[in-house]
Amino acid sequence: MRNLNNHLHFDIAEAGLSPTKFQAGTFPPSFREHITVAHDGIDTNHVTANTDAELRIGDGQSLTGKDEVITFINRNLEPYRGYHVFMRALPELLRKRPKAQIVLLGGDGLSYGARPPEGKTWKQIFADEVRSEISDADWQRVHFLGRVPYEVFLSVLQVSRVHVYLTYPFVLSWSLIEAMSAECAIVASDTAPVKEVIKNGKTGVLVDFFDTKALVRRIDSLLMDEKRRAKLGAAARAFAVKNYDLQSRCLPAQLKWVDKLAKLPIKTLPS
Repeated sequence: MRNLNNHLHFDIAEAGLSPTKFQAGTFPPSFREHITVAHDGIDTNHVTANTDAELRIGDGQSLTGKDEVITFINRNLEPYRGYHVFMRALPELLRKRPKAQIVLLGGDGLSYGARPPEGKTWKQIFADEVRSEISDADWQRVHFLGRVPYEVFLSVLQVSRVHVYLTYPFVLSWSLIEAMSAECAIVASDTAPVKEVIKNGKTGVLVDFFDTKALVRRIDSLLMDEKRRAKLGAAARAFAVKNYDLQSRCLPAQLKWVDKLAKLPIKTLPS
């Protein structure tokens, strides 16, 4: 029933546009051939690494690139984007990395998937689930910043030592490609469409979505290897610039699609 709207449009649609191969591939073969893959694009000239970046997290406390910052970003903190997996990895991660500061961005609402029980939020449900396993001192190193202005979002990426991105097989978050453009060392879930951009061991590190122990190991390993982080970050940025830069890649592809669409013969509908 959810696909009924799409099926009704197949007979009259001339062309489609998708930001990722994964999304285009979810359509039936009969319509897939009409879909052009062209991402919205990232302003890679603006989204860059910045060794002087500073992130203020309240109470006069600031974080910089000199701190061991682990970052996790969702529009809303919810299972579709692996928030529950990250939280379940947190007790062991905090014990293993006693100097780490954990920064989470994301609202309390719902973007995708099932709603939480009435009167609750996914954010609080999974925070409550692990809270008893985390000491008060360690909990002070976990910072929920909610939703923030874009420049603060960029500062989060720029001070990040390891950035974690998890998702179900679903729409790819723009924030992942922005993290790549900012030269973040990334640990991401081994799911489509993540594998379109994260090449394991080259532009980031992939891990099974549900394997919290492996997630901790991957993060810990990267935090102990500065040279590897730098290599992964540089390769991630190069990939983002080559394939997802707004001005040189994505906007020209979109304009080409529009020009092609404008040249199609006008299809008349039956009366």
